[in-house]
This record gives sequence, structure tokens and C-alpha cells, in this order.
Amino acid sequence: MSTPDVPVRFADFQRIVFFTGAGLSAESGIPTYRGKGGIWTEYNYEDYACQRAFERNPNKVWDFHDKRRGFVAEREPNQGHSIIAELQRSHPDTAVITQNIDGLHGLAVGDTEPKHPIVELHGSLWRVRCDAEGTVRPDRSVPMSPRTCSCGAYFRPDIVWFEDMLDSRNIARAHELLQRCDLLVSVGTSGVVYPAADMPRIAMSRGAVTVEINLEDTPVSSSYQHRLRGKASDILAAMSI
Repeated sequence: MSTPDVPVRFADFQRIVFFTGAGLSAESGIPTYRGKGGIWTEYNYEDYACQRAFERNPNKVWDFHDKRRGFVAEREPNQGHSIIAELQRSHPDTAVITQNIDGLHGLAVGDTEPKHPIVELHGSLWRVRCDAEGTVRPDRSVPMSPRTCSCGAYFRPDIVWFEDMLDSRNIARAHELLQRCDLLVSVGTSGVVYPAADMPRIAMSRGAVTVEINLEDTPVSSSYQHRLRGKASDILAAMSI
């Protein structure tokens, strides 16, 4: 297989920010959300992925998320995750902002503590939050047990469901990273959900180079200076040479 022709190399930059979405984890076998075979083509989010559904039937919602946790637990980081993790080690000012909740970026980094903690805009499948007290703790059990906190309230997945607000601290941290980066690389995301659509503008306003990697054009493609089409891991590997 020939190496993709890329106009940008990681070696020429010091403060790289990766913004990743479902398209990156698709190479690990995790379905995207809205594309062909996506999760929301099979399930109605109003029954499984919003606070109203959880309040109606928390066990039904947990059954759905336990199924997802079990599926994701069997998946491993792919070459794209590994390339990004290696840059986090070799270029300490590399940062990751992700919409993914699968935790694969963290697995790829391993025991290495990156200088910039991974910003998980939509939370993590592998944390739970008490629905009454708001306390958060890690949990990798499959199925998740117990489903209730010591206070008696249900735990809920610590992820951003439909109709939830993003954590303002994560938004602030993402903006801080974008304002200081010299290269923004968007990988596998349509970029239409706030604050994704605004990211290239923020980065370019501070002089950063912006790159979009995706299989096809997206509604925000025109906002990026370089638009690279193809398999994410192949393009990331070419940019690493």
C-alpha cells in the first residue's frame, strides 16, 4: 500500500492538539453514531440516552449501557490511537480533545501520565456518577454493579447524553489548548456539534495550522486549511514520517 501524500508533518510542530471523534474508534470496530450501521439508526436515544429515559426506567438504560460497555471492553486502541499516544510521550505539549467516550485514548497512553490530561468532552463510559449527589468514580465492571450509590440513588454513566449540557470546565480547557496550539488535527469527526464547529476558527485566530482527516467531506471541511481524505491511521502514520 502506498503512503498517502500529506502536506503537514508532526515533526515541524511543538504544540499539537488532536480533536478526535467516532471515526477514529471505528478502526477499532466501534460503530459510529449516525452513519451507516450507527448506534442511533438501531436505537432511539429518547429511550436509552437522555435523563428523561433514565428517570423513567434506569434499569432499561443501564441494560443498554452495559451492552455497550461489554462491547467496548473487548476492543483495543488501533494504530491511530497509538500514533497519537506516542506523540503525547515524545512531544509533551501534545494534547487530545475527544468526543469519544470509549476510553481508548487512555488505554493507548497506558501508565504514562501525559502533560495535558485528555479532555473528554462527552465524558467516559468507564466512570459513573451518583444521580443525587453528583459524586463521580471510575468503574470498569461489566455488567456495572452495584447500580445504586450508598445514598440509595442510582448511578448513571458519567457521559453527556442528549439534552445534557457539556461540562463548562472541559469547554474552558479545550479553548485554552486551542488558543496555544500551533497545529490542530481533527480526526474522524463531523465537527457539527458545539463546540467542535468553532475549533478551527479558534486555532487559526492564533496562527495555528489546521488539518481535517476524514473519509469524506463534512459540513465544516471548508473551515480547515488542509483536508485529507482516507483511513485515519494511514494518514496519521504518513504525517509521522
